[in-house]
Amino acid sequence: MAQCVQSVQEFIQDSFVPLVAALCSEEAERLTRKNSLSFAELVKPFCRLTSEVHMRDPNNQLHVIKNLKIAVNNIITHPPQPGAIRKLLNDVVSVSQPAEGLVANVITAGDYDLNISDRSVKASVPWYSNWKETLMELNTSTFYSATTPWFESYRECFLQSMPASDHEFLNHYVACMLVVSSSEPEPVEQFLKLSQEQHRIQHSSEYLYPKWFIPNTLKYYVLLHDVSTGEEQRADSIYEEMKQRYGTQGCYLLKINSRVSNRGTDEQIPDPWSQYLQKNTIQNQDGYEDCPYTVISNKNTDHLISDGLDSEIKDGLSNNFKTHPLQLDHPSGSLDSTDYMKATASLQDSKKSNSGTPHGACLTLTDHDRIRQFIQEFTFRGLLPHIEKTIRQLNDQLISRKGLSRSLFSATKKWFSGSKVPEKSINELKNTSGLLYPPEAPELQIRKMADLCFLVQHYELAYSCYHTAKKDFLNDQAMLYAAGALEMAAVSAFLQPGAPRPYPAHYMETAIQTYRDICKNMVLAERCVLLSAEILKSQSKYSEAAALLIRLTSEDSDLRSALLLEQAAHCFINMKSPMVRKFAFHMILAGHRFSKAGQKKHALRCYCQAMQVYKGKGWSLAEDHINFTIGRQSFTLRQLDNAVSAFRHILINDSKQPPAQQGAFLREYLYVYKNVTQLSPDGPLPQLPLPYINSSATRVFFGHDRRPAEGEKQAATHVSLDQEYDSESSQQWKELEEQVVSVINKGIIPSNFQPTQFCLNRYSDNSRFPLAVIEEPITVEVSFRNPLKVPLLLTDLSLLWKFQPKDFNAKHDGETKELGTCDDDMIGTEAIAEFLINSEETKVARLKLFPHQTGELHILGVVYNLGTVQGAVTLDGIDPSIGLQTGKFVSNGLSVRGRQDLEIQGPRLNNTKEEKTSIKYGPDRRLDPIITEAMPLLEVFFINFPTGLLCGEIRKAYVEFVNVSKCPLTALKVVSKHPEFFTFGGNTAVLTPLSPSASENCSAYKTVVADPTSVRTALLSSASSVDFGVGTGGQPEVIHVPLPDAVLLPGASVQLPMWLRGPDEEGVHEINFLFYYESIKRHSKMCHRVLRHTAVICTSRSLHIRATVCRSNALEDEEGRGDNMLVFVDVENINTSETGVKEFHIVQVSSNSKHWKLQKSVNVSEDKDTKLASRERAKLCFKAVRCKNSEENYTFADIVFGNEQIISSASPCADFFFQSLSSEFKRMHVQSHTHVSQRATKQSFDETVRLIQRCSEVDLNIVVLWKAYVVEDNKQLILEGQHHVALNTVGKEAFSFPQKQELPEMVLLKFFRPENTPVPARPTPEQLSNLIKTSLHYPESFNHSFHQKSLCLVPVTLLLSNCSQAVVDVMIDLRHKTTSPEALEIHGSFTWLGQTQYKLQLKSQEVYSLQLKACFVHTGVYNLGTPRVFAKLVDQVTLFETSQQNSMPALIIINNI
Repeated sequence: MAQCVQSVQEFIQDSFVPLVAALCSEEAERLTRKNSLSFAELVKPFCRLTSEVHMRDPNNQLHVIKNLKIAVNNIITHPPQPGAIRKLLNDVVSVSQPAEGLVANVITAGDYDLNISDRSVKASVPWYSNWKETLMELNTSTFYSATTPWFESYRECFLQSMPASDHEFLNHYVACMLVVSSSEPEPVEQFLKLSQEQHRIQHSSEYLYPKWFIPNTLKYYVLLHDVSTGEEQRADSIYEEMKQRYGTQGCYLLKINSRVSNRGTDEQIPDPWSQYLQKNTIQNQDGYEDCPYTVISNKNTDHLISDGLDSEIKDGLSNNFKTHPLQLDHPSGSLDSTDYMKATASLQDSKKSNSGTPHGACLTLTDHDRIRQFIQEFTFRGLLPHIEKTIRQLNDQLISRKGLSRSLFSATKKWFSGSKVPEKSINELKNTSGLLYPPEAPELQIRKMADLCFLVQHYELAYSCYHTAKKDFLNDQAMLYAAGALEMAAVSAFLQPGAPRPYPAHYMETAIQTYRDICKNMVLAERCVLLSAEILKSQSKYSEAAALLIRLTSEDSDLRSALLLEQAAHCFINMKSPMVRKFAFHMILAGHRFSKAGQKKHALRCYCQAMQVYKGKGWSLAEDHINFTIGRQSFTLRQLDNAVSAFRHILINDSKQPPAQQGAFLREYLYVYKNVTQLSPDGPLPQLPLPYINSSATRVFFGHDRRPAEGEKQAATHVSLDQEYDSESSQQWKELEEQVVSVINKGIIPSNFQPTQFCLNRYSDNSRFPLAVIEEPITVEVSFRNPLKVPLLLTDLSLLWKFQPKDFNAKHDGETKELGTCDDDMIGTEAIAEFLINSEETKVARLKLFPHQTGELHILGVVYNLGTVQGAVTLDGIDPSIGLQTGKFVSNGLSVRGRQDLEIQGPRLNNTKEEKTSIKYGPDRRLDPIITEAMPLLEVFFINFPTGLLCGEIRKAYVEFVNVSKCPLTALKVVSKHPEFFTFGGNTAVLTPLSPSASENCSAYKTVVADPTSVRTALLSSASSVDFGVGTGGQPEVIHVPLPDAVLLPGASVQLPMWLRGPDEEGVHEINFLFYYESIKRHSKMCHRVLRHTAVICTSRSLHIRATVCRSNALEDEEGRGDNMLVFVDVENINTSETGVKEFHIVQVSSNSKHWKLQKSVNVSEDKDTKLASRERAKLCFKAVRCKNSEENYTFADIVFGNEQIISSASPCADFFFQSLSSEFKRMHVQSHTHVSQRATKQSFDETVRLIQRCSEVDLNIVVLWKAYVVEDNKQLILEGQHHVALNTVGKEAFSFPQKQELPEMVLLKFFRPENTPVPARPTPEQLSNLIKTSLHYPESFNHSFHQKSLCLVPVTLLLSNCSQAVVDVMIDLRHKTTSPEALEIHGSFTWLGQTQYKLQLKSQEVYSLQLKACFVHTGVYNLGTPRVFAKLVDQVTLFETSQQNSMPALIIINNI
């Protein structure tokens, strides 16, 4: 139960006060009316005594009365009607509302953050973080300030408007004031008339109302004197006469109106009456009927209730009052007095009081004191002595008459009623509520005495009397009387000072049950509940108080039920362990009953307070119900913004409602929103809650949509919104662009370089402002999600933008155009007429803008009409695609125009320490493009572009370049990670045939008819690598596109041939082409543009080629040169028959090198053509010799096996050769770099070693050209191709494509410290053995007659050839060193005659002949290969000397003749 400003004792004392009637003459009433007050209203603010009062009880004991208050009311002779009471109570509650606009405070109760607001809660209150401590402090404090003033007003009004009853005397009049003016001609006669009138009202049978306490009512005579107009002397004389007639204690002279009201006031006199004269009262019943009523809110009234407290919090927080945790708002204003309005003024008076006239205009502060003194005199000298005397009389009568009267009356009653002796249970008692006692019955006298004692705070005696009366009433089964006695006995017991006995709550329980169930009197039952609940609450018995309050809720009064349920809810939150959910549930019930009672504002407040508990707890259905009700009530109260907010919450939460209910919520929301927008049609567009927009998923695409393929023409794939983002691919494109920009800028990437991004999304780098080109569309893809189970129809959907025109070449800027969706001169905006999103569907909309000016564009959000579809629930299974068909759907007519902003949060920053320790986000500028000047726009089409190739196959296609912009383009280049895949032809390329149709069935190669005599003999030609873009120092990946005149004019197109070669590895290959181009005019913002194309090629296996080269033993070639080699080429058909390849023909083998050339074929077979069926292998052998030409050009040698010679030094054969050469160099460079980089930094490579190593190196490249015969669709096709083998080292096998390396076996991991000692570079034995080539010339057989001459001498010539480019020192040792028996067997026993050692020096490439003699003594076969040759470079130590053994045995046969 909410806390009250008053204590419980004060509340009960002020609820039951002695009533005094006031009967005034017309002249006296006129005097008080000068102050816009009746006499009763005049004295009302002064009716509380400021000092203690003493009186004696029947036992002559002194009794102290503190803070006594009396009530003076005009006599009204008609009891109030129930309808009027209900209207008054309803008005009292409706005008008492919480104040608005107060600062909210939040405390945590368990898992709940509850919002409170109260004037006495300062913003500086240091709420404890621990909610238990906070709530304990709140619950143990007596200084609650979270009040419910509407309930207190209702309770006060209810208690004061209760009609007087015969079973109790608490609201019966004890005395009557007779008021006469001193200005009347005969005041004494007037007193007599008034006295007679009072007597007639009390004792005549025609007046049943009001009720009087005792027959002999105290009459107090008051002479009212107007100081400003009356004669004071006359008044004094009349007063003296009155004292003679009525005694000094029975009359009083009251002087008022000391000031003339019309005069200008110098001082501000306080108005203590205003607080009492604000509510319509019920004393005049002329205008009321007992019928249903309408709620009228009195706008002129401000009912002020004090809730300020002077006490401080005990824990030392000065001036910060403990507050109740659930008060959302609090009343405004405060009063010095805590008195409440008594509903005793007439309706006419209250109407006048509401007119805004100041009260007490003729009264001075002295008059105020006089009135206060008058009330004190009346109470001290008149009222209390009269009450004391009456109590004594009643006490004496009861002592003397109790026995006889009681026995008589009991006998009579039993005779007539035939009642039974009561049992213990109250439910079994007979309903005798209709029983009436005569006024002089001793039971009623006891009750009367008890009530009098209660009114003068003599609670002990009152309790004793109530207890006695209770027993008598129960014995008589007078249940109404018994319930009244029980009720007051319980209250008296509670109010007794020192609390001698506990509060008898069961008395109240019995009283409430009797009133409600037996007497059917809900008014009295309600009074019982209000009193008992307040008492229980003061004892912290919140659970019992809540149960009591809930028990009295019923269907007969919605207002009462609402107020009691609300108080019960407050009881739950005030418990030691707060029952927050019970609080919320009962607040909902209270809100519902408030709504039924017409109290819309209170209903809304209850639902809002309950919402704090249910919010965010996953109880979605409860939240929906509360929000829906809040929305409805807010709409009724014209709080449209609150209504919109509540309905918005229903829609944006993940609703678990059925589709029909969701549709109803949506329609209600649209209806409310429509009302809001109609109030301010020119205001800003409202933010709509539906559908959801996933802002981070927004994608922005710059440029035109991709053209579809036209016949054989295939457009470049470029970029589109249909492609998924791939970070790896994106990085590759970025690297390609950096590569080409670096080449253009001579190896440097400019600092302002910004990689081109066509499509921006959540994964792309959006830290910079993107660049868009004027007149090219910007497409924004927005992801919508419909969380509801009903379809949403968006109409007239378009983008919302802000644009600032800027001329990037000028200095001044234009003014900003905001939200200019209609300003198509600057930015054209495309709208989607209808966009249907089905239930729980996620769907993207692509919205376009067309910039017509340069400047800065900011895309703010989307604007659309939100509506629903007729029969929305039945459309669940509809195809979402038809939502884009204009006019397909019929809206139900209810739609609102609004907007949603696209707010994208950038990536979290995590670079610096500060960013890592805090949460900071970078910018995301994908929606803020800069519109730049016009740029050229390239479109690329591929004609006859294959999708499948054989490995190494050459195919000719055509590329068409089209400039679709209004600017000429230049510097067209293409960059690819696989430059060996394609070529546009070198400078020597023959650009015929020009058209694709003319090239059908023609060879992709440049061919000439071969001379039959030159078959298997090399046909020589030469070419410079510069002609084919190799060796220029640039990157081979960047290829210049040979445009005619190097410029492509606007609207122009050009077709260029493009040769393709299938990659050497089988499988699916994705090959990226990046076309780079520039405008002729330089721009400040955008320097270049790019176009992307990804070609997908599927290659299948064709030929596998292995080749080796070894030195020929023949020292001289035909030209007398000492260098020649043999090249062995092994060709294998590894194609499977799946691709339809019938057979391969080797048509030509070419070599190209700067130093070597093929001379002739030394194959034994005489077949012109080498045919290979599936899995067949051919071995070819060629002789190679050194070239004579300079090292600038490459020498091409073609050995033709067919009828046509392919010019291998022309495009495309040479192109692919040079590209494969550059890629081979690149691969070799990467490998050597990884091996050498560590020690290359420490020591330079030894030149000596390099010279030795070069002896074994060969720079010879073999190109095998072939034709494949393919059967496809019953047609035979001839495919062409070429394979390359690079021979680098003598004796080492080379392959047409790198072999896959087998993974090494797993070994144990070893941990060791690497040694830093550098290993000196040292040539290998193989390299050293190739330094000097040796050859023995001798007769194969020699005939000698051993009979004639025992020694056989044979001349032998030892040829020595220096293979290196340096001078070599050679030493020949002829001594036999080997002693093994095997060696003896081979060598036999022969000796060399002459010198055993020779030392020679051979110049570069020199051939030296040394004449030797071998001596034999027996016939046989001998190996002459025993000379040991040592070699070293000049000026070097012997570290490099090693044996130069000839690997082949030199056998000689010695015959005897």
